[in-house]
Amino acid sequence: MQKKRNGPLVVFVALVIVAMGVSLAVWMIGKMPTRSEVPHLYTRPAMNTEGELRVLVYHDMEGLSGQDDWRTFDFSYPEFYQKGQELLVNDVNAVIDGLFAGGATEVHVVDAHGSGNPRPDILSEKLDPRARQVFRDQPFRQYVDLTEPNVYDAVAVVGMHAKTGSKGFASHTFTLGTEIIINGRSITETELIAYSWGRVDVPVVFASGDDRLLDDLKDMNWLEYVVVKEATSASTVNLRPVDEVHAEMREKARRALENLSRSKVMKIVEPVEAALRVVPPADLSVLRDVPGVNYSDNRIDFTAKNFQEAYDGVIGTIRVATRAYPQILREIVSEQPNGEQLLLQYNERLYDRWLDYESGRWQPEQQSSPSTPRKYFGAR
Repeated sequence: MQKKRNGPLVVFVALVIVAMGVSLAVWMIGKMPTRSEVPHLYTRPAMNTEGELRVLVYHDMEGLSGQDDWRTFDFSYPEFYQKGQELLVNDVNAVIDGLFAGGATEVHVVDAHGSGNPRPDILSEKLDPRARQVFRDQPFRQYVDLTEPNVYDAVAVVGMHAKTGSKGFASHTFTLGTEIIINGRSITETELIAYSWGRVDVPVVFASGDDRLLDDLKDMNWLEYVVVKEATSASTVNLRPVDEVHAEMREKARRALENLSRSKVMKIVEPVEAALRVVPPADLSVLRDVPGVNYSDNRIDFTAKNFQEAYDGVIGTIRVATRAYPQILREIVSEQPNGEQLLLQYNERLYDRWLDYESGRWQPEQQSSPSTPRKYFGAR
């Protein structure tokens, strides 16, 4: 029996398969994430093989258990602020206890809040004596200047807040009315810390704050997270029982270290597409007509070669944006019975300073040296 010749059929099938492969490749390329969809990469932490487990704890002051009044994190309101200090040290101590139970050999604590208090926000005398506060002889930027290799193995953050626009309790990013955007994503300060420590392969493993921050951090799904309260607006919350929260903090802080090898390091994709968008009371419109500035609708965009350059650019722009804050003070002064006179005095003082400086008459006040050298503890 003569075999049928099937050469043309084989060629036809091969061509169909090739065509399907090309079509699939084109479709997959179309489905590949764009730059804005891949803001960072994940890697595993560099595990310490010398038996040490060193943890740095950042604390903020807006995401505390038992807290439902914004004045508790503002040094300007002593009666409320003192209560906030008590809430803060109790939350931090619960986390410290859990970290040591999880195998920590060292725990250091750094202030990431900055209430205006010339002393640390946390009550040093009530801090768990097994932990040590971070102090330096010179001012330092707590998010970036501590990031050194082979110093810490993990980072925990306590009392954190949601990002600007999240409608969390006292939600903001870095300061009032500013939103930080990195590689197309609006980020929280917790993620800012994660990016900074990602440079030296150290993961953020624990966090506490309200329910809105938990939603903000959904991409950090390895985090041991404790919801301390439910935000019903930026100024109102439903509180959880504090004892219940502290028990969960101890348990999850312990678990965070026991499962350290399963955590992830967040490494920012470079070059970095960075942006700062602001809402009242901040304002960037003063930059609208500055040549070379990419400004649009109270937002500045720029490209940075790495995280540090992006951070410096964003923080520098924030300093410009917050120069709008005094406008609120002018509004308050103008509403006073003698408001017009006070504003006139302000104007005269401004002119006097200018004319004295131009004439060589003005000298800055000499700062007296303190009897003991000042120590710096992070945010101020």
